[in-house]
Amino acid sequence: MKKLISTTLFTLSALAPLIPLHSSAQEDAQKELPQNIKGLHLSLKLEAQETIKKGNKFLLSQQHDEGHWGDPRLPAFTAYALRCLLVDPAYDPKGASSASVQKALDWLLSQQKVDGGIYGKGMATYSTASAIMALWVADPQKYKEQIIKARGFLINQQTDWGVKGANDTEFDGGIGYGGTYAHSDLSNTHQALEALYHTRALATDSGEENVQELDWGAALAFVSRCQNLRATNKIENSGDDGSFVYFPGNSKAGEAVDSKTGRVALRGYGSMSYAGLLSLVYADLDAADPRVKAVSTWINENYTLKENPGLGGQGLFYYYHAMAKSLVAANIAELKGQDGLAIDWRSDLASTVINKQREDGSWINTEASRWMENDPILVTSYAIMTLQQIHSSLN
Repeated sequence: MKKLISTTLFTLSALAPLIPLHSSAQEDAQKELPQNIKGLHLSLKLEAQETIKKGNKFLLSQQHDEGHWGDPRLPAFTAYALRCLLVDPAYDPKGASSASVQKALDWLLSQQKVDGGIYGKGMATYSTASAIMALWVADPQKYKEQIIKARGFLINQQTDWGVKGANDTEFDGGIGYGGTYAHSDLSNTHQALEALYHTRALATDSGEENVQELDWGAALAFVSRCQNLRATNKIENSGDDGSFVYFPGNSKAGEAVDSKTGRVALRGYGSMSYAGLLSLVYADLDAADPRVKAVSTWINENYTLKENPGLGGQGLFYYYHAMAKSLVAANIAELKGQDGLAIDWRSDLASTVINKQREDGSWINTEASRWMENDPILVTSYAIMTLQQIHSSLN
């Protein structure tokens, strides 16, 4: 398959703390911006940096003595908070917060199970994928052994029901929460793909024989079955507007009359559509691929920061985070609204997130508590990671 953007850009966009984000394509995009926008970006970058610092100060105040954040049965919260500290543009490995970082790393590593997963009780994929990314940001070589073991766990979570290797059920190729939640979904799949994509070279260069690898073709097939696009998805109630849903045949946004077909079909929504775009990027699809073109059109036509399109206030900060990391990974500097005018989404999104920060440095979703967005540790982590993605992409 052809690549949408370079592998180097993929890696650096998500992991800017390790190596400064830099690409000729991004330089060209910046050169084309008017001088007043460039000035706005510089000011915004400085404001985002101060906002991240304040948010991390809140997170540090919430760390338990053992090193974790939130419920210890859900290591994902600790992985997110840890990553926020590590991606802080002002982070000093020898500074005051370094002890907190090491304590968090030690605790996170203590949660790794014999099967390689890093989890507590339930939601094993969610926690393991988050932990892999935190360890990789921290030091990929130092934690190489633990990362490779955790990769093996995620790979073993890939669904393959029916005839093995045949990709003959609608859930095949995807990854779910693990445990009692049996089937795959796009949310867990895109987070697993993110962790596996960025650490793939680490596993390949391990020197071990018979290194496990994901069936990326099957993963792409599953992702395609989550898209409302009749040309590549024949599931009965799929639509044709390019958006994405939670898993084949199911959308958290319910059903609606598809504007292009006139049929009652699954209604796609914002957070999963950005997760879908990011998954296509990780699958190395060409920008001309109809799946990429269709979701890009939907994203432009449905751009808003007032809500998670299709779900209102539900999952709003997850939506912000998915938007930032997918658009940065796809090297999309501007969107176009329905009126055809260019949208400087980075300035728009950063300002929105900054203005929602509370006095104590935290964030919560004041619109809806669904998906734990009433938890200030989780939502603050989403907000900081969103701002960091934007900060790292601005020259």
